[in-house]
Amino acid sequence: MKRTEISSLGEFGLIRHLTDCVRLKNPGTLKGIGDDAAVISFDEGMKALVTTDMLLEGIHFGLTYTPLKHLGYKSAIVNFSDIYAMNGTPRQLTVSIGVSARFSVEDIEQIYQGILTACDVYGVDLVGGDTSASLTGLCLSLTCIGEAREEEIVYRSGAKPTDLICVSGDLGAAYMGLQLLEREKAVYQGEKDFAPDFAGHEYILERQLKPEARKDIVEKLRSAGIKPTAMMDISDGLSSELLHIAHAGKVGVRIYDDKLPIDYQTAAMAEEFNMNLSTAALNGGEDYELLFTVPLTRLDDIQRIEGIHLIGHITEEADGHLLVARDGTEITLVAQGWNAAKALNG
Repeated sequence: MKRTEISSLGEFGLIRHLTDCVRLKNPGTLKGIGDDAAVISFDEGMKALVTTDMLLEGIHFGLTYTPLKHLGYKSAIVNFSDIYAMNGTPRQLTVSIGVSARFSVEDIEQIYQGILTACDVYGVDLVGGDTSASLTGLCLSLTCIGEAREEEIVYRSGAKPTDLICVSGDLGAAYMGLQLLEREKAVYQGEKDFAPDFAGHEYILERQLKPEARKDIVEKLRSAGIKPTAMMDISDGLSSELLHIAHAGKVGVRIYDDKLPIDYQTAAMAEEFNMNLSTAALNGGEDYELLFTVPLTRLDDIQRIEGIHLIGHITEEADGHLLVARDGTEITLVAQGWNAAKALNG
């Protein structure tokens, strides 16, 4: 395989090489790559939404099983997801990369191909960034700029007692995909001709390696005339995000174990690992589904939207933050979140 050293192009040559193919899509992007700063315009009444995520090799991802193109795609998606969680639309993206000497120009091309693919799928403009040498492996830092009308922005603090708690899609799949990858990695170490066994697990692997932002759910809610009272994306696990909404709104939450949406492959993998399925759904993280609340009066409207599941309701703050088990036992929710370092390093 061809290997071109980054030093042969230099920093500016590498930037030109990676970004020559970039074409702008949004009329609000007046100037993208090629000047000291991007120039962005917003229509009257629109507010800017800004979010940043950093991904560090050995902490947030391992290159043993993460293709570089998938890594680029995922790094963009996690930013887009934050904008959708505010009920906004992502418009521009900046990308900063720190790379060590073991990476070639072709490696960086793969990362950028993933990022640009995500930008094409979601209609986002790549407008700038930075490239630097790194002594400690690969580092990605992306900032996404989105927009929304002020009256349409949804914060995590707006939930009120009796509101319905809803989630999109299903939960725990990304975490179980990570567990499978970690198992195969452990088996692989020391083996020259090892062939991992992923048959029948394609869905959970895709949820871990190539997640999607739930643009479709935001669009369905808008089409139905439903504005959530609070919303977040599920990056650190359902339990953690519920507690964020509860603390921000000074409310309680009550969800039901038998209402948590879980895919068959997730359940099968949890059984294979002898792992509690509810724990994977509550604390797994990296699902990038949307968690939101809506007024009780919109019950019928929400039930008509495919891909949305009712899992509980908002209560008074004094009632606590509870999961009702299948036998009726009430369990206090704990914000364990997704511990990336522990997951990757055992």
